Amino acid sequence: KEIEKMATNELIIKVEELKELEALIEEATAEANAIRDSIKAEMIARDTEEMNLGKYIVRFTACLSSRFDTKRFKEVFGEDVYKAYTKDVNSRRFSIA
Repeated sequence: KEIEKMATNELIIKVEELKELEALIEEATAEANAIRDSIKAEMIARDTEEMNLGKYIVRFTACLSSRFDTKRFKEVFGEDVYKAYTKDVNSRRFSIA
């Protein structure tokens, strides 16, 4: 079964729609981050990690995580050992310029 291909003008319309939606998402994300930052700032000002706000419990807690320090690993064990334990991964990237 052959897949029906879109005409060039249809593709252009799709790309333009996508660009508009991505701009809206970026704007909404920036606005959400600003609100998130103002809530965090208020929690810091109140010196609290948790606030009970009626039906919401807001937490801003410290977390400890461990990450692999590849730079330090290369310094200690060398580039060859680092390369021996890395692998190439094949993927596809979608972009519009």
